[in-house]
Amino acid sequence: MADPQRGSVGAAPRGIVPRVLQSWVAPRRVVRGLSDMPEGSKLGVLMSAMLIFLIAQAPGHARLAQLDPAVPFQARMGGALLAVMFMMPILAYGLAALASLLSRLTPWRLTPEDSRLALFWALLAVAPAMLLAGLVAGLVGQGSALALVQAVSGLGFLMIWGAGIAALARRK
Repeated sequence: MADPQRGSVGAAPRGIVPRVLQSWVAPRRVVRGLSDMPEGSKLGVLMSAMLIFLIAQAPGHARLAQLDPAVPFQARMGGALLAVMFMMPILAYGLAALASLLSRLTPWRLTPEDSRLALFWALLAVAPAMLLAGLVAGLVGQGSALALVQAVSGLGFLMIWGAGIAALARRK
């Protein structure tokens, strides 16, 4: 028979996809459950999120390359590859360090490791919304639908990141 804990609301999800989905409902619990993640796995989470972000940009770049063939699709994706896979991880590490430093101005302390976990997990958790935004950019193009999906993605990221910080911060 089924495990009674499996369908329970209080049960922590197992696996990446259920945790990503659960992050949109109960982000504090998910991030708290990941708090013992090793540093190498955090890098894996960040790079997975960046890979999904790169894939999400392909439909929009394909549409733009079709509308303006002066810049071919391969060149657009090459620029996106450079930005997303090489520059964004550096910026993510810098932003996590800045968040950790700024937490020293508050009564709540956030270690650099916890700051990285909260940020990197928020990026991975918002990746499905970014895929949707990429599809909308490719199929519909610029407009209110794309703006709405991007706004939901951005607010979701801020909500999940903030909840992760709140779950991992410690009172001094």
